[in-house]
Amino acid sequence: MLTTNRPGWDRFERAGLPVAVYAARTAVAAVASLLVARLFRLPEAYWAPITTLVITQSSLGAALSISGKRLAGTVLGALVGAIVASHFRPTLLVFGAGVFILGLLCAAVRSDRSAYRFGGVALAIVLLVPRTGPVWQIAFNRCAEVFIGIAVALMLTVLWPERESTLSGKV
Repeated sequence: MLTTNRPGWDRFERAGLPVAVYAARTAVAAVASLLVARLFRLPEAYWAPITTLVITQSSLGAALSISGKRLAGTVLGALVGAIVASHFRPTLLVFGAGVFILGLLCAAVRSDRSAYRFGGVALAIVLLVPRTGPVWQIAFNRCAEVFIGIAVALMLTVLWPERESTLSGKV
């Protein structure tokens, strides 16, 4: 794994404050993903840092593993949400059927429950949140927001890896 020189942060770890390092690392990632999403002028840029906060892991291997699954689930959920929203009004029955179909699709592509959960969130956002824009644009934006959040979390994991002492801290 890439090691970086983190001047100043080592003293927090030596002082028994690994939680300060973890909190700073997480805050930097969340702010960076919000800035990138705003740079692309995504209408709901707040989803990028939310994704970053969920994805941020202790190691690159753990982050990579879960990130691919969550991105795939988001794409499936946004796709199902856009198709359903294009043909039906967002009633309770339609929403429930969409979530059920998404679960079957996730199983068919051998995705895990994490992908299904992220897909369900994307489906709910695309289908249930009232919008004035085209549903396919909403689905695309949702995928872009999640992609940015994941990319920033992975970059952080490479550029500012957690140390073992930080892992024992609690937030």
